[in-house]
Amino acid sequence: MSTVRTNLILRSARGATVSDSKNDEKKVPAGAAALAKGLTLLDQVADTDQPKKFAELLRDSDLSKPTFARILRTLIAFGLVRHDEEKGTYSLGARFLELSHRVWDTFDLNGVAGAELERLSSELGETVALCKLDRDTVQYVAASSGTGLSVHVRLGDRVPLHCTAAGKAFLAFQDPSLTRAFIESSGLERYTETTLTNQKTLESDLALTKARGYAVSLQEHLTDVNGVSTVVLAPDGTPLGALAILAPASRFGNEKIHPAGRDLIATARRITGAAGAVAISSRPQPRQQIGSARQMEIECVLPWGAQLGESPVWHARHQRLYWVDILHPAVYRLDPETGVNEACVLDKLVSSVLPTGGDQLMVTTQDGVEVLDFETGQLTPFCDPEAGLHENRLNDAKIGPGGAIWVGSMRMDAAKATGGLYRVDTEANWTRQESRLTVSNGLAWSPSNDTFYFVDTVPGLIYAYDYKPGAGNLANRRVFAQIPESDGRPDGITIDSQGGLWCALWDGWKLRRFSANGAQDFDVDLPVPRPTSLCFGGPENDTLFITSARTRLPAKTLAEAPLSGGIFALDAGFTGTTTHIFKLDT
Repeated sequence: MSTVRTNLILRSARGATVSDSKNDEKKVPAGAAALAKGLTLLDQVADTDQPKKFAELLRDSDLSKPTFARILRTLIAFGLVRHDEEKGTYSLGARFLELSHRVWDTFDLNGVAGAELERLSSELGETVALCKLDRDTVQYVAASSGTGLSVHVRLGDRVPLHCTAAGKAFLAFQDPSLTRAFIESSGLERYTETTLTNQKTLESDLALTKARGYAVSLQEHLTDVNGVSTVVLAPDGTPLGALAILAPASRFGNEKIHPAGRDLIATARRITGAAGAVAISSRPQPRQQIGSARQMEIECVLPWGAQLGESPVWHARHQRLYWVDILHPAVYRLDPETGVNEACVLDKLVSSVLPTGGDQLMVTTQDGVEVLDFETGQLTPFCDPEAGLHENRLNDAKIGPGGAIWVGSMRMDAAKATGGLYRVDTEANWTRQESRLTVSNGLAWSPSNDTFYFVDTVPGLIYAYDYKPGAGNLANRRVFAQIPESDGRPDGITIDSQGGLWCALWDGWKLRRFSANGAQDFDVDLPVPRPTSLCFGGPENDTLFITSARTRLPAKTLAEAPLSGGIFALDAGFTGTTTHIFKLDT
């Protein structure tokens, strides 16, 4: 937010007119000129990217120094402005925040949400309900019924938390301590009507809910009824209510539930936006053919429709491509020659897969780094660098030239910079290498192994570090490349044998190759908006495999890009570097 220069123009003793740089004027009642000055100064303090010092605020105020100082002292005395004496800066005070939160105490959620319920119900032809949390139950407080044969909701009815979409949405986005208290004290095993009858399964489902932004219930509470739900959040992150779509399972399966979840998230943002909340969204850029893009023949080797395909890695010994679907948890093994895609379905979130010297695999899950037996689906814990950080999850991972696993983390909803970067050795020891990351993503090493590259997606940055194999530390961080948001956001990366860095651009419909010096080399247009990651593989290590996602894509985009969530391959004209393996002591 840029600083707004505010001018006060006193017109007469009977009243005043306040005007700002946009030339909109506010009439001030007689005798309230001093109050208008104070409120204008309060706006000035609020409308800055960084807290400012006395001289800077004075310069922008057009007030005399004595008047300015007197008003500022008054605002500080009432707790509306805070003075950091050490830095000499001024920012909004705690009292202002307390007053702002009181808006939500009387906020008429029903009134604001009513029109949105009717709009969404009309579009989908299904029942859409507004719910509130009532102790350990969910209560329906408003609803708009679909057309024809639809699910009937009786206002005032209460339903359980653990086996309904709305209840799981509340549990997932509630304060973690409250959620844990409910799970530990609820005695879930006594509920025989639900498919989620134990604590571990529910915790896994809540982790998925946080990762994708909405909860799903597949005939868990009522036979033949499926549901999807997301919460309506206040600016401080507190759930004000939940929106839920309820429909017959026969016409509301996975192919419709996930696009409907995306619609619910957009609806929730409109509701809070109407009340002044700020929401960060991610939308695909319009598809466009780039004149400078390199023309390459791209083949969809697996039209799978993954929700969030990720972490492709070529296993040279198996001659297979391994990859994961984070939001429909499974590890896959693809034979590109035959198109056979074997699945190892897991009961919890999995974000990456890595090869070992044997038949077992290393995977990162919501419970840390684990060993996976692909044939049986058995998981064996290895280590958990973020044990106890319930709001975080591990994300992308790679095996470095020294044989260690490097894995990044992120907050489940990517709302805060709580992510880190870890190095895990073969003895299950781990060290934290980076902190305060938003969405830790792609990792790669130069052909000479002396440079490590790492992506933080939200700020659009690819970092480079000095690296020494086996040393276990990084040095000299610098920005290798910064990608404008209008081009998409950097996701997975890989390196070719000439030192070129390839990056998948989420929401950008393309890949981008950078030269070893960080200069943009060329783009490759793709038939999907959300490529997620990429790797070199194949018998000659010269095929570039690309994973993609369809999560939260609007119906219009899915119609334009029906192969979203598929696996693609192209002859890149380059070979890849060596894929390292993890020497697991079995």
